[in-house]
Amino acid sequence: MRSAGVPRRKTLLSWSSGKDSAWALHVLRGCPDIEVVGLFCTVNQDFDRVAMHAVKTELVRLQAERAGLPLHIIPIPHPCDNGEYQQAMQRFITEARGWEIECVAFGDLFLQDVRDYRVQKMQGTGITPIFPLWGIATASLARQMVDSDLRAVITCVDPRQLSPELIGHEFDHAFLDRLPDTVDPCGENGEFHSFVYAGVMFRQPIDICVGEVVERDGFVYADISRGGTR
Repeated sequence: MRSAGVPRRKTLLSWSSGKDSAWALHVLRGCPDIEVVGLFCTVNQDFDRVAMHAVKTELVRLQAERAGLPLHIIPIPHPCDNGEYQQAMQRFITEARGWEIECVAFGDLFLQDVRDYRVQKMQGTGITPIFPLWGIATASLARQMVDSDLRAVITCVDPRQLSPELIGHEFDHAFLDRLPDTVDPCGENGEFHSFVYAGVMFRQPIDICVGEVVERDGFVYADISRGGTR
């Protein structure tokens, strides 16, 4: 809820299509000094899918529409080395400065090296990186997401850390109960990724279906499509 007299900082949110970025949007919307004015997402330009999550770009656009926010796509090549990724991000941040953006938000939870990298890359840009979920205990956070009616499906699994049979599973209490102790409940170490199709951050749910499951580059992915029955 907005408080009178509190200046609001124009903020862009890094969007992966998964639960952590979706929950970060929900949290930021509750901050009286923050105004989320858009989402941004890196997309593999060869396959037209979100980098890492491999979700179709059309579905991410639909998420942004249901969130009532513009989506800024940052195309990256495949394969993409760190230098190419940094160049793409620097171009975007330079452009964002022209929009009077004051903050860029990330849904990181506890990986200090990732946070340090983001802070370092934002130095000198005039834009402040913020981390609305930082330090929240992931076991309680995961349960809170489910209890708050966030709905997501598991779209990617690292089979070295988690059984591929959980691909396409709902991110719910049953899923969390099946996780081994070595797996973070929010998948912060890359154990799994998700796609959010409903929640308090959306105006209405997205109808999706889980399609073909494939193994690529050492990960197992489920192809998510619009419409149909899950």
